[in-house]
This record gives sequence, structure tokens and C-alpha cells, in this order.
Amino acid sequence: MNTPKLTVLITGGGSGIGLALARKFLEQGHTVLITGRNRGKLEGVKKALPAIHIYPGDVTREEDVRRLVDHTQAAFGGIDILVNNAGIMNLVDTGDESNDLRKQFAEISINFQAPIQMLHSFLPQLKKSPYATLINVSSGLAYVTYAQAPVYSGTKAALHFWTQAIRPQLKVHGIRVVELLPPVVATQLAHDADLRDDNLKPMPAEKLATLFWKDFTKGREEITPGISRLLKIMSRVAPKFIFRQLNKRPIPTTES
Repeated sequence: MNTPKLTVLITGGGSGIGLALARKFLEQGHTVLITGRNRGKLEGVKKALPAIHIYPGDVTREEDVRRLVDHTQAAFGGIDILVNNAGIMNLVDTGDESNDLRKQFAEISINFQAPIQMLHSFLPQLKKSPYATLINVSSGLAYVTYAQAPVYSGTKAALHFWTQAIRPQLKVHGIRVVELLPPVVATQLAHDADLRDDNLKPMPAEKLATLFWKDFTKGREEITPGISRLLKIMSRVAPKFIFRQLNKRPIPTTES
């Protein structure tokens, strides 16, 4: 990346994909601020990576986002790169009326509403940067839905199409828009959703970050590591076949 040292804000940066991306930007000498709801987790990252900056907060809460905007402006003079990474995945049997509707709405809020709010709130800062970049972390499931996680799949598809729609709009303002569509990654999210038995071959988060960085520095706008590339292709050439392959067990044995 032949640019000056930039200020990068990563949501959900306390673990998993967010932390792996944070490490990658730190390796390149950039200033990195991570945010998340778990203060203890963020403090643990700070202890392991003293150069990183942390800010506890909930990206689904408007007041928390406003405070984060004020903090980044006061501490760094604004940000250059916004990484919308925070997300949750729940396994849901939609045919079971006893499931928790509030959890489903919360999943929509953090996976889809929060990225919209974050961009809206940080747009004035990004417009001032000659290297402004928005990075949305969606999922390979944006191409082929995973029936056991219907809300997650729906929000990631929505994030994918929203990202495509805003790309030409933000280009007018000199803001680069990048989408990272990971495969199943060996993170706490995948573990909590109990995807270990679905033979989806989780990718280590560090490997994902390395593959991301390779394409990111080449100027790619849509980055599809691992099986995500196959899902993209198959969703176009054989959508019914790949859907059946991915959804041999459409109903989760236990809800997360």
C-alpha cells in the first residue's frame, strides 16, 4: 500500500476477523482503532498489541456511535478507513414459533443497520481524506443462502447489494468501497453457531486476512477468498445445485 500512514477504524475488532484485519493494518504501520461491546476483550487485545487503540461501544446504539465519531475526531483528526466488521450469526428454525424474535431483530440491527449508521456518521470524516475507504465485511453466504441461518444470510445478502449500490455514489466523493466476503472462518462466531459438523472447512482468520490484504492492495473491490469464490460462480451457473449442496440439513438441531 503506497500511501501515508492512515487511521483505520474496525468494528468488532476484539477477536476473529476484525482482530486479524487489525493486525494486518498494524503490520503496515497504520494507526488502528478497534471497537466492540466487550471491554475486557478489547483490553486483552491492547495488552497483547500495545500499539493498537481501543474504544468500547455498541455500534447498534446511536449515542455510542456519536461518541465514537467525537473521539476519533479529537484523538486522530478523523479516520481514513472504516471497516464494518461487527456481526453475529444465529441458527434459527423459522418454523418454530417459540424462537426468540428479539434475537432475530438484534441480528438485523448489528449485521445490516449498524454498517449503514456507521457510514452515515463517519461520512464527513471520510470525505476529508484523500485515501478514504469503506470496507464492508459480508459473507460468501450473500451468494448462496444457508437455510440454518436465515437472518444472517438475509442480512449479508442485503449488505452485499447495499455495498454494490453505494459504490458508484461514494466514488463521486473519492471514497473507495471494498467488500470482503469471507467463507466460514474459524472464529467464535462460527463456533457459537455450531457449524463445526457441516464440513464447511473453516479458514483460519489469519489466512483470511493475508488473502484479503493481497487483493486489497491490488485494488480489488470484491474480495472472495476460499469457497466464497466458488459460491459466487455456482450461484450464477448452477444456483439450484449449490443451494441443495449447502442445505442438505436445512433445520438446525439446536438454535444458537
